[in-house]
Amino acid sequence: MPPEAAYALTLEPTAPPRPGLLRRSLDVGRRRPPALIGGVVVLLFAVMAIGAPWIVSVDPSQADWKQVRKPPNWAHPFGTDDLGRDGLARVVWGTRISMQAGVFSILLAIGVGVPLGLIAGYYRGPLDQALMRLTDAWLAFPFLILAIGLVTILGASLTNATLAIGLGATPAYIRLTRGLVLSAQEEDYVQGARALGAGDFRVMGRHILPNIVSALLVQATVQIPTAIIAEAVLSFLGLGVQPPAPSWGTMLNAAQQFLESAPWMAFWPGLAIFVLALSFNLAGDGLRDVLDPRDS
Repeated sequence: MPPEAAYALTLEPTAPPRPGLLRRSLDVGRRRPPALIGGVVVLLFAVMAIGAPWIVSVDPSQADWKQVRKPPNWAHPFGTDDLGRDGLARVVWGTRISMQAGVFSILLAIGVGVPLGLIAGYYRGPLDQALMRLTDAWLAFPFLILAIGLVTILGASLTNATLAIGLGATPAYIRLTRGLVLSAQEEDYVQGARALGAGDFRVMGRHILPNIVSALLVQATVQIPTAIIAEAVLSFLGLGVQPPAPSWGTMLNAAQQFLESAPWMAFWPGLAIFVLALSFNLAGDGLRDVLDPRDS
């Protein structure tokens, strides 16, 4: 190579390194305050769910017949319900149940749906066709109707409600993962790994899966609010958490008879569901921008 060419190469600009995850998170938070606020609120709800025994010292299931349907006051900031139970304590403990149902049901959906979608998209052929037809039949049942049917068969409990919600959300992850795998297989890094003799499991586990995780995480943050609302609906219908355990759904069920005389019984659990679902959606939008490789 002539010296002039070598000198010219040294002067060619190089692409700046991509900022780290923390730097990108701060940039997205500065550009999109709602996403930052949503992430902070989700974190606060998570802390509330974990630290419920230390945040409130009142037993959420303890009835007090002298305090039946009392409006919010200094002793009971969220008022009391029809059995005299403290509204604040029940909302805080209900956070644990809602977060548990929302997060664990989506983890179940990911654990089942991602491997099936990965196999279907990678191997294609008859196996792909069989899995996709099964998924289509699965999706023919509305999500909430399927969850209600499964809980009715399995029995009303938080565990069964979480299982039903997770199985109801699984087909979405099968289809999403399959589509991402089909797209990733055309990339040069996958073709190069195959050319170097990498086996199927190595290609799927080391080259394809790590590059589709970000899209799966964003999808999870969008579906967790749906799972939280589904758990509240199941509990409202008596198919989820059973009384006297505190759940936002059971609180709304008990409040429907007293909407005029004690509206605070429905206001606080309804507000908690709304704020948590909205915050997850806002945080998901921000996470999508943080993980987007085109966003530097």
